[in-house]
Amino acid sequence: MNPNPPENRGLTAIDGAMALIVILLIVQIWLLSATLESYLAGHREAAIPGAIISAILFAACLALYRFVDRIDSDVRQDIK
Repeated sequence: MNPNPPENRGLTAIDGAMALIVILLIVQIWLLSATLESYLAGHREAAIPGAIISAILFAACLALYRFVDRIDSDVRQDIK
């Protein structure tokens, strides 16, 4: 008997990716609130870098979501 069946490996990968998504989203919320506060305080030069970094964080979250979706579909096919 295999001590690490495919569904457990898939769940471990999904758990790790979901934890990274949560951390990235918390950082993105903090970044957007800090950028907005700076912008409203009159520091207009902070808006563009904040938007760029936020877009990078969004892309990372999207890539992790696609990874989770792919792993989930692979595990579901292996179970059938």
